[in-house]
Amino acid sequence: MTISFEEFMKVDIRVGKITRAEPFPEARKPALKLWVDFGPDLGVRKSSAQITRHYDVEALPGRKVLAVVNFPPRQIGPVMSEILVLGVPDEDGEVVLLKPDKDVPLGVRMF
Repeated sequence: MTISFEEFMKVDIRVGKITRAEPFPEARKPALKLWVDFGPDLGVRKSSAQITRHYDVEALPGRKVLAVVNFPPRQIGPVMSEILVLGVPDEDGEVVLLKPDKDVPLGVRMF
C-alpha cells in the first residue's frame, strides 16, 4: 500500500528527551513507564514502552527519542499513554529505540 505525502505529513513525529522512567509491573507484557519532554510547546508526555530487554530505568533519563505525538491517548492498565515512542526490532524481535544521531532541539518535527 502506498500513501500520499499529505497523508504522511499527518503523522507528527517529534524529538523528545526521556526525563523519567519507571518499572511498569502492572503491564501484561514487560514494559516501562516513560515521561518524555518535547520542549515548551508540547511539554512532557507519558508513554508505556515494551523496551525492557535492552533498556533499564536508570540509563534512560537524558536519552533523546523519536515519538508520534498526535495519536489519541490510550489507556494501558493504570497508565494513560499519550505518545508512541518509536523503535525497530533487533534480530530477536526486541525493541531498539530510534534517536537522532546529532544533537537537535527538543520538539523538532521529523520531515
